[in-house]
Amino acid sequence: MALVRWSPFQDLDAVERRMRHLFDQVGVVPAWPAADVYESNGEYVFELEVPGYEEKDLAVEVRDHILTIRGEKAETREEKQKTYFVNERLARSFERRFELPAEARSDEVAAEFEQGVLVVHAPKAAEVKPRTIEIAAKT
Repeated sequence: MALVRWSPFQDLDAVERRMRHLFDQVGVVPAWPAADVYESNGEYVFELEVPGYEEKDLAVEVRDHILTIRGEKAETREEKQKTYFVNERLARSFERRFELPAEARSDEVAAEFEQGVLVVHAPKAAEVKPRTIEIAAKT
């Protein structure tokens, strides 16, 4: 009989995979993909990590100052008969929505994709300075 070293992390990993699979089946998904949103050099930047997706799998839309980012990836399986021990690469789709700040120019939003990271740029409108309006007396 061979001795096998027990590791609690293997059990936790298996539980995490089962829970993720269960949530995917039910349709309850945590905020995924991970996103960073920040302001830099006169623009708002939205960075999303979408590993495994290609540019054609992603869509970016702006409507009523709401930025919507969607992704859909089909599950790819070979036709050969396989017995899986671990199957984590499931078909996956997501949709994330972000409200653009009032000063963002929603008509000039641009996106770029490189090495599994989608970056969306929303330029800020030029600062509007108040002007003084002279009041004319009516005679």
